[in-house]
Amino acid sequence: MDATTIDCANLSDSDIEKMADLCAQQGNSFDIGFLSKQREIKIKDSSRLWVLCTRAYEGDKLRGFAWCSLRRVGGVPSMLIGPAAFVQTAAAEQALKAVMRELFHRAVLAFPDEDVLVGTRLKESSGYRAFKGLSEIVPFPEKKVSGEERAWGRRLAKEFLADGRLDDRTFILKGDGEPIPFLDFSPKKAIVQPAEVGAQFKGVTAKRHDALVVFGWAMAEDLAGAKLPK
Repeated sequence: MDATTIDCANLSDSDIEKMADLCAQQGNSFDIGFLSKQREIKIKDSSRLWVLCTRAYEGDKLRGFAWCSLRRVGGVPSMLIGPAAFVQTAAAEQALKAVMRELFHRAVLAFPDEDVLVGTRLKESSGYRAFKGLSEIVPFPEKKVSGEERAWGRRLAKEFLADGRLDDRTFILKGDGEPIPFLDFSPKKAIVQPAEVGAQFKGVTAKRHDALVVFGWAMAEDLAGAKLPK
């Protein structure tokens, strides 16, 4: 599995089409029109919402991808993951690991010797696999969430252009009926997760395009030691 990263501005129409074809097999909402629009979205400082795109190939077959941005949020090094999808075949786990390994490498280059906050949106519990090896994952069963962590949830909702729509106790981001970027990892071979993890998604309404805002910390020593993902 070979994972490489390019600037989202350099994605060709053919690149977008390949990602949309993979997503059509997944059954998510990332069609050509949606992905093309994500390539153009700007934030308040006129920079692009999503800057980098990492893709995992097995030979000439696209097995997974993730769009992300590496920037400081409130002064804190952060990796924000946007549209991301992976095949449902046996290659899914390997593709996820390849993409995340490449993203962590990029994080080290951008923020050497610093802890990095990793945040995204999920619609089902299997997506927690992307957080393997991270510390202080929120939300997580039986974890007592602090006021600062609830504040981080609100900050991320704002970064995801959904300010004011997050329930900072359940971390459910209420949708507005329009498709949203999220990390779609849902292989056909079921991922065994504690029932309590799945319970966190009970309030997520698919028709409204709700999602769970999830984040964790990639510690500097783990990033430097190439320990992620485990």
